[in-house]
Amino acid sequence: MIKALIVEDSGFMRIRISDVLRSAGIVQVIGTAKNGDEGLKAIKLKKPDVVITDMVMPEYDGLYLVKKAMKESPVPIILLSSLERKSTQVFEALALGAFEFLDKPKSERGLGFNKPLIDLVKAAVGVDVETLKKSAPTRNNLEHTFNDLLNYEIVAVGASTGGPGAIEIFLKGLPANFPVPIVIAQHMPQRFIESFALRLNALTNLNVKVAEVGERLQPNYIYLCSGEFNTEIVRSQETEQTLFAKKKSKFKEFNDPSVDCLFLSVAEVYKNKAIAVIMTGMGKDGMEGICKIKEQGGLSIAQNEKSCVVYGMPKAVVEAKAADYVVHIDEIPGFVTSCFS
Repeated sequence: MIKALIVEDSGFMRIRISDVLRSAGIVQVIGTAKNGDEGLKAIKLKKPDVVITDMVMPEYDGLYLVKKAMKESPVPIILLSSLERKSTQVFEALALGAFEFLDKPKSERGLGFNKPLIDLVKAAVGVDVETLKKSAPTRNNLEHTFNDLLNYEIVAVGASTGGPGAIEIFLKGLPANFPVPIVIAQHMPQRFIESFALRLNALTNLNVKVAEVGERLQPNYIYLCSGEFNTEIVRSQETEQTLFAKKKSKFKEFNDPSVDCLFLSVAEVYKNKAIAVIMTGMGKDGMEGICKIKEQGGLSIAQNEKSCVVYGMPKAVVEAKAADYVVHIDEIPGFVTSCFS
């Protein structure tokens, strides 16, 4: 049985979360706490396999718990957040070592919350907590000398669980004059996307923004796919410019955003001029798309197992023999940069 600890100030939510976890048949709720300080003491005393914590609690909040627990008694921590204005705290908690975050249900039923929470609990148990305790990478303020004629015209990135931390490492390691657009599909609710873009914009010398329908792709820009729909890239028949578009159809593995949707469109538009990077995450979203990019002659890179929080999406690509290179996350920025030299 998986031993879970719930840290939540709402009595109703403690019962709600406990019921969801017990319904899985493989989780034992070994204790509850009402704030971060109580939670920290319970972690040290009860030694849970996973902790589920609210972000907003009186006196000692979820951020306090993550900061203290990852230093004193590391354990996979799943964050529950209903915040909008303070969503930046979620990314701070992830940077400090939290495993993943999930939207709290907006209603008493909130059935859409059940399976994602259980899936995250299952995934968290197999995680090496050392991969969660990230050391902050140094921002690359240097400019790089690139070839006049570039081998590639775009870098497309897909990530899910553990992705925010991996993406930060990747972008901070890129030179200040990176020559082509980077487009990222990160599994994330829409209300967090804008905050994530703002956070990334402060961490890199490149321009970071959320991709808009009809917007032209530009070099030196990093675009995050919206969390409201699937984003694809199309080429204008009139101007030959590459533009962002909204894809109405849905995909099997994941949607809003779908990594497969992004990658398949990149393969169609850029052919052999594309680099695709698949990072940490549950499931196999991106495998179909990266296979198509490789088929078209593009370059495919998978994050290696050791540096992944969850070795799911990269594993699917490796097992499909669609990864040209398997690289540690710390080495991916330099590796990608070298492809343009």
